[in-house]
Amino acid sequence: MARRPETIETTLLAIELLRRIPRGRKITAKALHEQLLNAGIERDLRTIQRQLEMLSHHFAIECDTRNRPYGYCWSENAKGVSLPVLTPQESLLLAMAEAHLKPILPARLVKSMTGFFTQAQRNLQESGQSRLEAEWPDKVRIVATSQPLLPPPIAEGVFESVSEALYLNRWLKITYRNAGGKESENSVMPLGLAQQGPRLYLVCRFDGYNNERSLAMNRILAAHVSTFTFERPAEFNLKKYDDDGRFGFGEGHQIFLTFEIERRAGLHLIESPLSLDQTHRELSDDRLEFSGTVVDSAMLNWFLAAFGEAVSNVERRPILEIAE
Repeated sequence: MARRPETIETTLLAIELLRRIPRGRKITAKALHEQLLNAGIERDLRTIQRQLEMLSHHFAIECDTRNRPYGYCWSENAKGVSLPVLTPQESLLLAMAEAHLKPILPARLVKSMTGFFTQAQRNLQESGQSRLEAEWPDKVRIVATSQPLLPPPIAEGVFESVSEALYLNRWLKITYRNAGGKESENSVMPLGLAQQGPRLYLVCRFDGYNNERSLAMNRILAAHVSTFTFERPAEFNLKKYDDDGRFGFGEGHQIFLTFEIERRAGLHLIESPLSLDQTHRELSDDRLEFSGTVVDSAMLNWFLAAFGEAVSNVERRPILEIAE
């Protein structure tokens, strides 16, 4: 493929810088350099500095030269180029993505998007056209389905290293403390991240093994990205891993479940079924029976136990037994 002319490369770099220079706060050339690297745009720091010098002469960009490193920002009253020109809808989408997806986005992507997140928040805070969009986050809420818990703290640098290794398909060296308090050092193949309530889990394979395990991120004491890459296993699928009940502490074994439950306790299961093949029948005015195919897991046990004496006559039949 032919290399693009240098003038085009320079123009594209200038546009990227203009898009990332914030309003209302200053950003250094080093921070912009890091954002560009995280976005896959490789330029040396001196090139970024020269571009910023040039842009500050031609656009309403202020350069604070009182202290090093110099800081750059758009002038408060700048009305010229302001890139990207985020619409109110785009600003709302970015703001909500930052609020709800940030914990599971690659750290390098979050860093490269910092300028966009900042502008989105600024756009929504300003009055005028975006007023209705600014009100929207206060009109919607994701609510807990169980007793709310605070997220356990994750050691500094662990999430960044884990997401980097996952993003680049690189082996990861970790120090892990299990639930019993035993520490061990391992080399793992990161395959996925999953958030379950307030907790974040790394799905991985230990070096030398072909099965997957879920490790609580808060129990990883240290993580270092290896220089060695791996071929992502074609047979692994994170959705199937979840569907098999692995995050519910199951092994993927399906059963045909039947149980009785008091109507007041089980009425919501008619509206939100346990499975696609679920059926139910009325046993009396105040009692229902449900049947359906589900994954056998500890989470299923906790679900049934939560109803206490309202549930009775629980029967579990393995799918293979039914087929025979």
